[in-house]
Amino acid sequence: MSKHQYRSEMGIISDILRVVLDCDRHGTIISSISRSANLSHYTAIEKCQKLIDFGLMKSTNDGRTRTFTITEKGIHFFQELQKFLETVQEIKIRY
Repeated sequence: MSKHQYRSEMGIISDILRVVLDCDRHGTIISSISRSANLSHYTAIEKCQKLIDFGLMKSTNDGRTRTFTITEKGIHFFQELQKFLETVQEIKIRY
């Protein structure tokens, strides 16, 4: 039986930001984030709220629909995070 490797919180945040960034300025709904990032609905909401609190994402309500979009700060953070993760992989550090 092989050991199952789970994502770190940084990996989860990277996945969420990638999903939202791929949706461009139109944003996306939480079910799309949870499905694409392979997270439970509750975990996706929790992580998105954390990203909103830090100014990396924002959400808007349009009637019944809550849409999530990435901010300029979030785009910059995501780009820097990707550089960091690439470096970590190159030197074979487990994160």
